[in-house]
Amino acid sequence: MNATKHETKSEVILGNAGIVLADRVIERGWVVIADGRIAEFGEGDAPGRAEDAAGDLVMPGLIELHTDHLEAHYVPRPKVFWDPIAAVVSYDGQLATSGITTVLDSLRVWREDGAEEVDGRAGVLAKAITTAREENLLRADHFLHLRCEIPMPSVVEEAKELIDRPDIRLMSLMDHTPGQRQFRDEGKLRDYYRGKNGGKTDAELDVLFEQRFAYQKKYAATNMREIVALAHQYKIPLASHDDTTEENVIDAVRDRVAVAEFPTTMEAARGLHQAGIGILMGAPNVVRGGSHSGNIAAVDLAREGLLDILSSDYIPSSLLMAALQLPRHVPAIDLASAVRTVTKTPAEAVGLSDRGEIAIGKRADLIRVHVARDIPVVRSVWREGQRVA
Repeated sequence: MNATKHETKSEVILGNAGIVLADRVIERGWVVIADGRIAEFGEGDAPGRAEDAAGDLVMPGLIELHTDHLEAHYVPRPKVFWDPIAAVVSYDGQLATSGITTVLDSLRVWREDGAEEVDGRAGVLAKAITTAREENLLRADHFLHLRCEIPMPSVVEEAKELIDRPDIRLMSLMDHTPGQRQFRDEGKLRDYYRGKNGGKTDAELDVLFEQRFAYQKKYAATNMREIVALAHQYKIPLASHDDTTEENVIDAVRDRVAVAEFPTTMEAARGLHQAGIGILMGAPNVVRGGSHSGNIAAVDLAREGLLDILSSDYIPSSLLMAALQLPRHVPAIDLASAVRTVTKTPAEAVGLSDRGEIAIGKRADLIRVHVARDIPVVRSVWREGQRVA
């Protein structure tokens, strides 16, 4: 190989690294980035002057399909609304330094009086994301994930206001009515709201829950049909949410969902897997050793071969931590397989076939990761070959 051919201005060479490929790990290797793409990679010494990775891991940038963490930056305290563009930029910086180079920003597409202050703000945040992108303020590549709370009266109208945006890559079908799915144990939902934004009293929760029961009875069936039809019309992949029972699985198959987010039981996970639906679980569930809602542990699904995708959900740094911890929890999962759950598989689930693996011609979205005391630290981040962190 002629080393001089790599020494052009548009190229970057990373050497002396553990290269995490989609199917294996090169213990000591190198990667060449040229014009924003992966040009070459190999084992041993790098073919030219290279940036020394000092034995750190080099892997694809992480792909995040479901994070509502932006909302915590936009409403950092009760009744405090931050500048939405500044919130997006702050949130984006946290994503990038967590190793996330592509993100589907999850926005709540509904309004509900007396529940969450960020409800009904999807349009504001979507506009802020567009502005930040156009002004070149973002490090990661941002798309949208519309979280549709099916029983809410305004959900179809609000989805239609956003649906023709070209950056929408996923729509999820959610129903948080007390006593079912994620909150089959109504007490868990009460605990959630008691600790949220100063807490709610039981009397206030009684009123809120009765309203939700009424909404579900009146609107859920019609809204479900309309949201599913809208997604199919615009060719947007669908995600089911918190599938629990065989009936939930049948509904997911009927609606042709691509991804099942956070199934709560082994029964549902097995049914979804048999139907060929990708199963997404929370990375915090892996790191913490279980679900904060008392549902099934992600590691238990992984042991059964029922875990396809991880999502950071509410803690961006958990995505990388969970992927690197998986092989320790489940010896049948090697490092390459674990990294696929946060790179190649989520990318493919939403049609982003140009990224998610170190392969010739793919986007050079890469991260360099140092691991110390089982804690991963992202040293460097490249998006399309440009260093962004």
